[in-house]
Amino acid sequence: MSLISTLARLEAVSTGRAQPAATVRHRHLSGRPLVFVPLITAGEAGAPLGALVGTDPDAPRLLAVPQPRDRDLRFAFLAELADVVLPYVDAHAEVVEAAERTETDPETGKRVKVEVDLCADAPQLIVPSRAGIDLVRLLGRSTRFRRTAEQDPEAPYPAPPRVPLLGRWLTHFGERARVPGSSLLLAMTDVLGRHWATGQSTLEDQHLGALLAWIDPPEGASGAEAALRAELERDERGQLTCPPAGPATDPAFDNKLLAPAIERYDRARTALASAEDGLQADDRFGVLTAAEREIRDLVLSRTRPTWDAVWRGLDLLRELPEGAHVEERWTRDRWSFTGHRDRVLAGEPPQPRRDDAVTAANKLATREREQARLEAQEALDDPLVMAGRRLSGEAFAGEVTDVVMAYSEGKRPSPRPLVTIRTDDRPHLGERTKVYRSLGGKPQSAEFVADEEDGAYVVLRVLDKMGRGKEPEPGSVPEKGDRVCFTLFEHEQRGGAKLPDPEETPWTHGGPPGEATLETADPVTEEDLL
Repeated sequence: MSLISTLARLEAVSTGRAQPAATVRHRHLSGRPLVFVPLITAGEAGAPLGALVGTDPDAPRLLAVPQPRDRDLRFAFLAELADVVLPYVDAHAEVVEAAERTETDPETGKRVKVEVDLCADAPQLIVPSRAGIDLVRLLGRSTRFRRTAEQDPEAPYPAPPRVPLLGRWLTHFGERARVPGSSLLLAMTDVLGRHWATGQSTLEDQHLGALLAWIDPPEGASGAEAALRAELERDERGQLTCPPAGPATDPAFDNKLLAPAIERYDRARTALASAEDGLQADDRFGVLTAAEREIRDLVLSRTRPTWDAVWRGLDLLRELPEGAHVEERWTRDRWSFTGHRDRVLAGEPPQPRRDDAVTAANKLATREREQARLEAQEALDDPLVMAGRRLSGEAFAGEVTDVVMAYSEGKRPSPRPLVTIRTDDRPHLGERTKVYRSLGGKPQSAEFVADEEDGAYVVLRVLDKMGRGKEPEPGSVPEKGDRVCFTLFEHEQRGGAKLPDPEETPWTHGGPPGEATLETADPVTEEDLL
């Protein structure tokens, strides 16, 4: 935790209200996101109990599983979920725009630009907390390899049609959520926690109700008091008035309400199966319907408060202006979505259970690169974030007090002006340390030459972005009196060394080449296609 984050949390404790940790919104928010509030059975993460899902805050669709241990009812739940998620995904997959992409020419080996289709927008899935992202990933892993009755008539517990396709998309959402800065799948607690600092721990911030209580407490109450009520307050039946932000359930709810309701449902289903005539069956079917309706009402009572809290959080986030680099990161999400859409349409198999060595290394390198890029872009977009980097010695700001024109040595001297900056910051500068500033959206580099008066004045030599002429282009060199900010971290991240193709992987990482040592995916069928 940075010093400025610690100060913000201390101020939140002092004032009784969450303090801004950012002045702009660092994540993209769709105009029509799909909110998913899941609920699972205690003790069995793969047993869904129900969910609220939809794009309209006033009209969510309720999905419920009256007996979570019944595989057929579980698959019925997943089929209903697919009926909501897949049309939402398809609507974004159909609208495309022309875009340029750099590819390697297979004949010449040169990098050339080609025109391809890019989806004009991408779907966005929002869950209440980080545990919801884990559940999305789990549902994807447990469904994308399922066989349907049409694919394999003898398969035990066949999945309904389109459930494997749902699993492939949920897996893609879950994998993309691991990429720093991605907004395809967001946890509301993580996004709110990025933009506000509360007076509680980061673990306590995973309770959406408590987090919102700090950010927007009711009139006459402090954030700490409101958060305590959100976590502990119970009604006359002993149930939490602000249930956990999915997918967990409260033990008091499980023991006092849910377990008796499921037991009544089981008895009603057994009685219906043993009915001796039509009239008796009609009566017992009514009892079964009432028992199922009771469970649906219980699921709704646990998920609706969280559903409303997610939309309340979206309203708070939309009040913040969007950061300058957010659209760029969302474009990368659109490329990711378009690429997965193309793989599905091309008939490629589902994502493997385990990545090969090269794919795993590429994923890790991508996440590391995106994490560094995200941290740099957030600092460039937000003065409050940059203040934290300045406090840690990773950046400095000040006023230009002097500019001396100088030139490089050689046959064709190039301008290398010396800029003196007065600063109150204490950056970690060493001999010839490179620093960077944003100039027209591009990084301009300089190197540290010397400091004066015990670091109060810093002398830099500007190295690039001044044009090709003997004299620097106007505006490319800071002028006396300008306020400037330089960073010690790079604004653009460099790519790593190129890894070998999977078939050229050495024996130490899964080879020798040509041997199929990795687990293969299930064959592709019609149900795997859009």
